[in-house]
Amino acid sequence: MSKYGMQAIFTAKTGQRDVLANILLEAAAGLQSIKDCELYIVSVPETDPNAVWVTEVWSSSEAHKASLSLEETKAAIQRAKPLIDGIEAVELKPLGGKGIIS
Repeated sequence: MSKYGMQAIFTAKTGQRDVLANILLEAAAGLQSIKDCELYIVSVPETDPNAVWVTEVWSSSEAHKASLSLEETKAAIQRAKPLIDGIEAVELKPLGGKGIIS
């Protein structure tokens, strides 16, 4: 089974980036006990006041899909939706590197 990755750029509604980032950081904290989530990083670029980037690596695409059915995940999505103007996401196949469990 190969690893699954995703790079997502969330465009927050004007003035809502920090609120959205905090919701995503809470989601990241909730994933600490999920073994199949190997990496979940929330970042903001200094050049875009509305963007929040999320980088994820999972043991498999099935593990990622399963995480979306967790009650905490569903609640975070519902809280975040009204703050989001758009999402660009790219699914990736992580090959390796520092921080990736082989």
